[in-house]
Amino acid sequence: MFTGLIQDLGRVERVIPGGMTDLWIRTTLGAERFDLGESIAVDGACLTVVERSGDTFKVQAAPETLRRTTLGAVRPGDRVNLERALALGDRLGGHLVSGHVDAVSQVLETYPEGGSWVMVFRLPGELAPYFIEKGSVAIDGISLTVNTVGEDRFAVQLIPETQERTTLRGKPVGARVNLEADQIGKYVARLFALQRGQGAPGGGGLTAAAVRAAGFGTP
Repeated sequence: MFTGLIQDLGRVERVIPGGMTDLWIRTTLGAERFDLGESIAVDGACLTVVERSGDTFKVQAAPETLRRTTLGAVRPGDRVNLERALALGDRLGGHLVSGHVDAVSQVLETYPEGGSWVMVFRLPGELAPYFIEKGSVAIDGISLTVNTVGEDRFAVQLIPETQERTTLRGKPVGARVNLEADQIGKYVARLFALQRGQGAPGGGGLTAAAVRAAGFGTP
């Protein structure tokens, strides 16, 4: 699990295609202290540290990861948002982020407002039920507050600190980003769907059998 608070802007050093795509990333977090096998979020995608050397570390992206995220387009020299996994007892300053990207979105519009930077993104239809105004969203691994929600778009505002410490401020219109919807919103939407009889066997609404069929309460 992660919080969506970016700890470092890493730089991609090498991209090695193959059955698994290897990414070597340089970081100031002290890669020599990384545990092999630990999780790290790279632009919001949860990956596993498999090797380290000095201030660089290697992660591997499976074909499914490349299909479902923007990592397939990463090239040497690109900057990426990094966050190590949350440890028990750490402050939860952002919101709970799993590192499982739901969809790839696109920047539709950007403009300044006061000292902030407003960014408007395409809202994929399948994720729309999980978005509410003042709810949470992870964009390229960054925990942000949803300011407004439209039929096919949503907007966030970046404060100067976020502009400085993440890659998002530099994204132009048309750029692709990783989206992860709020986990609490996903569960709430699922339970409401069951109450309406959607997905419940026989359309019977929210029953003990429907809850078990949805995977809750099973060992």
